[in-house]
Amino acid sequence: MKQLLSLAALGMALALGSAHAAEEKAPTKQQTKMATCNKEAGDMKGDERKAFMKTCLSNKPASQQDKMKACNAEAAGKKGDERKAFMSECLKK
Repeated sequence: MKQLLSLAALGMALALGSAHAAEEKAPTKQQTKMATCNKEAGDMKGDERKAFMKTCLSNKPASQQDKMKACNAEAAGKKGDERKAFMSECLKK
């Protein structure tokens, strides 16, 4: 009888421990992205919010080539060390 109660108690402890461990999982990449987009959406409503969320959630990081094009456009008029410093900072973003 004591063994049966011990086994039952052990089983419950394991079940509770498993449930607790599952709750402490870090959010997935998609969950994190969803939370960020929700914050950025702010007070938007209806179709405006839907469109924003669709764009935000499907937004892929810019490729190195895209970054280079954007930074070059912004660096227009800069020369020498000023341009070099600007490009370095811009491409790190």
